[in-house]
Amino acid sequence: MIALTNLASASTSPQALPLALAAGPRFASAVAQLQRLMTPSSTLRLSPPRRAAPRISIAVLGTALLACSSAQAETRSYRIDPDHFSVSFSVAHVGYADVIGLFLDAKGSFEYDEATQALASGRVEIAADSVFTNHEERDDHVRGADFLDAGDHPTLTFVADELSPDGPAQGTLTGQLSLRGETHPVTLAVTLNKADRYPFGHEQHTLGVSATTELKRSDWGMDYAVDNGLVGDSVAVRLEFEAIAQ
Repeated sequence: MIALTNLASASTSPQALPLALAAGPRFASAVAQLQRLMTPSSTLRLSPPRRAAPRISIAVLGTALLACSSAQAETRSYRIDPDHFSVSFSVAHVGYADVIGLFLDAKGSFEYDEATQALASGRVEIAADSVFTNHEERDDHVRGADFLDAGDHPTLTFVADELSPDGPAQGTLTGQLSLRGETHPVTLAVTLNKADRYPFGHEQHTLGVSATTELKRSDWGMDYAVDNGLVGDSVAVRLEFEAIAQ
């Protein structure tokens, strides 16, 4: 039997293959394979080093996220549905009970970004002579010079200044209320009750909103019966409405 070292040594000589053939086909095949294994290989090819993935700076990433967020933000115009707009108020009467009243004619619109809760603009107009307290004589009195002075100042106007969100559905709205020819700032607590596609009828995206505030009517020159306490100076105001995206 031929040792492996001898076989390896023999395989490197030029005479190795003829001798192997003389020894037999199987032996010749083994020597040929060994010879191929021990022949110096060609130049070794190395894979090029991998390039490190480019690093994205925090600033660049932040800018991209901000741009994406800005692209999703959208200011939309809304019109308050006059069929679903209630403006109510209540005021103390001689300390016994509150008189509750409504304004039956009001309209409004605003521009609002639901994603960022930013209010771009807003305006509400109320017809002074549409006041209703379920008592005709009292309504005539409220329309007169002692209170709303509807003859000389037919419209109550609120113009929004700024909405400050207090949570996902609440906020504080500031603006200017013009009444009886005087304009003073007011602040309202606002709640977004629902924002969704209307389930029937117009089927448009709709916001449902509640807003409340409390006014001192004497700030607008309505000081009738304040000193003697027959009619309260503080007036609680509530607005309930549905606003349709345009």
